[in-house]
Formats: sequence, C-alpha cells, structure tokens
Amino acid sequence: MSNTRTIMWFRQDLRLQDNPALANAVACGEILPLYILDDVNPGEWKMGAASRWWLHESLSSLNESLGNKLWVLKGDPALLLPEFIAAHAITNIVWNRGYEPWQVNRDIQLKTNLSELCAVDSFNGAMLWEPWTNLKGDGTPYRVFTPYYKNSIKTPPERTIVNVKPQAIDICECTQPANKIDSLDLIPPVQWHLSLAQHWQPGEAGAFVQLEKFIDDGLANYKTGRDFPSLNTVSRLSPHLHFGEISPNQVWLTAMGQSANAPEHEIEHFQRELAWREFSYYLLYHFPSIPNQNLHSQFDRFPWLEDPQSLQRWQAGETGFPLVDAGMRELWQTGYMHNRVRMIVGSFLVKNMLNHWLDGARWFWDCLVDADLASNSAGWQWVAGSGADASPYFRVFNPHTQSLKFDGAGEYIKKYVPELKGLSGKDLHDPSSAPAIVLAGAGITLDKDYPRAMLDLKQTRERALEAYATIRKPKIS
Repeated sequence: MSNTRTIMWFRQDLRLQDNPALANAVACGEILPLYILDDVNPGEWKMGAASRWWLHESLSSLNESLGNKLWVLKGDPALLLPEFIAAHAITNIVWNRGYEPWQVNRDIQLKTNLSELCAVDSFNGAMLWEPWTNLKGDGTPYRVFTPYYKNSIKTPPERTIVNVKPQAIDICECTQPANKIDSLDLIPPVQWHLSLAQHWQPGEAGAFVQLEKFIDDGLANYKTGRDFPSLNTVSRLSPHLHFGEISPNQVWLTAMGQSANAPEHEIEHFQRELAWREFSYYLLYHFPSIPNQNLHSQFDRFPWLEDPQSLQRWQAGETGFPLVDAGMRELWQTGYMHNRVRMIVGSFLVKNMLNHWLDGARWFWDCLVDADLASNSAGWQWVAGSGADASPYFRVFNPHTQSLKFDGAGEYIKKYVPELKGLSGKDLHDPSSAPAIVLAGAGITLDKDYPRAMLDLKQTRERALEAYATIRKPKIS
C-alpha cells in the first residue's frame, strides 16, 4: 500500500472518465477528491445564477460517483489549500489546467507556493490543443479562425482516452456532513431554476446521454440542420463541456467513429465547431482583456446608446420581434439559446438597439447554463464586429427575414411566444405589420397581448451603419 495521499482538485472537470489529473492521482495511491467554490479570484465574472444551479447538480452527481467522499470548500484556494494540505497529511496535489485569465494567474502563484508543501502537477483535461501550442510562424497568435484551424489539424495532439474504474479508486473518507454541497448556497433564491431542471441532466451520465442523443438524431444532418432552431440537430453539449462532465477528446473521437452513420462532411463540420470552442479559449488566453475590452480599439469610440427600458424589453423577450422574443424567452426558460438565434438577438441588441455588447454578455452570463467566459466574450465581440474574425460591421441580421428563412412554419416562435399561435405566414413573423382584421381574428391586440415592434428595422440599420462609419474614420486629435 502506497503511503502517498493525493488531492485531486476538481475544477471544470467534473467527471471520472478521460480525466488526466484523476488518472495520475489514482496511480499514486490514496486520493482525497476536493472541489473549491472560488468566488474570490474571478471578480465580476464569478458564475451566474444558471451556472450555479448546474454546478450544484453536477457536484451532487460527482459526489455520488465518488461514494459521497467528495470534499467541498468555499473561498480563496490560496488560503484554503495550505491549511487543508497540512490537516490531511497530503503528499501530492494535482489538477487539470484552466485557461481563463484569473485561473492562469491564480494557478501560477499556487503552483509556486504549494510546491513548498507537497508535490504539485497539472494536466490538460479540457482542450484538444492548448493555446500555446498553435502559433503562426513568427510566434504570434492567430486572429482568424480558418488558418488557426488548418494549422491545428495539421499537427493534431495525441488523443488517447484515459479511463478510471470507480471501484479501483482508493478514496479517503470524507467527514463533512451529508448536506455539504447545499452549504455552498449555489441554488438561486428565485425559483426559476426549477424550469431548467426540466430540460437538462447535469453530470457525467447526463453528458453521455446527450452525446448519444446527438449522434442518433442530429449528427447526420448537422451542417444544414444546425441553422433551424426547431430541429433537434445541435449537440447541446456546451454546458457539459464547460463543466468538464465530458472531455472534448471523448466528443471528437466519438464523432470520428460515426462514419457508418453520418456522412464524413457532417462529422467534419461538427468537429470544426468543436474547434471554434477551442479558438475562443485561444483568443482569451492570448488576449485576456476581451471579456471587458474591445479587441479592436477603434470600437472604443463607438457611440453606444444607454436605454435601460429598451434593454429590459430585450431581456424579457418583449421587443415585438417574434424570433428575438422567442430566443430571449428560451434563454429564460431553459438556460440555453439556439446558436443561430444567439447571433440574431445579439445583432438586434448591438446594431439595431446600439446597446454595448457588454450588456448582452453580462445578461447571457447570468442566464446561460453554458455560460463560458471564452465563448461568451468571443461570441459577443464577433457579433459587434469588435473581435477576432468578427462579423463585418455592415452585417445586420434582419429578424423578419431570418425567421422566415429558418423558422418558416413558426414552430420555434409558437413554442416560446404562444400568444402568436393564431397567426401564420408573414403575419406571424411580423405581427406589427399584420392587418387589423388578421390580428383580431387571432385574438391579438398589439401592446396588450403582444408588444408592437419597439423600433424600425430599416431606420436602425441605417443608424448603425452611420455609427460604424464614424469609427472607421481617422480620429482627429
């Protein structure tokens, strides 16, 4: 029997399978599994309400997999870990690396300080390509996805799945009370999370259920189907990947092995989307200010508007534009929003409403179960035009034409905006322009049963283009 005792510090890797740090800890001997809720170091980007609910459920699942032997603490690891190491006669501590700026800074200091107390090691348990391994010939980071991706797949990392049998893990007893996870106070006081539970199964087992469902129902029509929000063709794996309930290795390799069930081009397109997730982390690592600052500095001069009442209407799904409202209500009811719709509601906020992209990023951060600092920051800067490989300034999504194209029968709209079920065709997608007799026949009075459109799309598009033109001109000092 080994006399080593290793802390397996779980972070965004809440799984047993394909967990390099856990495999290393188990090979060393007795392990003490630990999770620390760190609300100190993230600053303003500590987890939002939806993510905290998911974390509560995921920790409960992990704790069950570990025979109720997971330790949980709350606070600054820099203060908690030295005390914990001394109290439990720890000889080693291992973890899987994080890539958010606050995680990088925290972990560098921790590694230095803890190495005086015990052996310390970290691993890659979250990325296909770690951010420092994929640079241009001159050693600088890519800012455009396509060359980044082409270079990545030329030199793919070694993708081997490391599995651990739960019965083979030698785990220390945990003396914390049975309600230890409840003591983290992760469940929000407003009970809206109860609706989230109807749509998700957090935890490692739930991740594999969702992966299997996607392989069976979505992968074969992924490239085209992923644009239609009423179809069941997107993976919905993003929250599971964010919390590390499944590794990107596992998802990548599972998709790669489906050539008998899905065309190769569909598999490649899905893998390309996994690489977009990687690219977001890559950008965050190399440009750590993007959660709060424009990557392209000329956007610092952009004439954003502040209109709290309009922002509240957007948040509530009361804009008078059915596809926008459906997306915002899906977000509130499920903690998720279809990717095509995310682009449309984002464009509406920053281009038609001229609200700062940070207003959208912060709302998504609180409401999304897959709230991810890298993807959220890169995605909103893409929509605004201020980020890497961004949507061009002149691309303003028209929610009417987008809904006609991608939700022609209105299945998605009617699901989340049920007051419009009596409408069809163009009237459903643009009720503010529908004849009064049609609205009356559907039992709809504008601004009573459903809001009138809060803005004019043509006028606000022109206003947005004029605003973008001001920052493309040289600044006169």
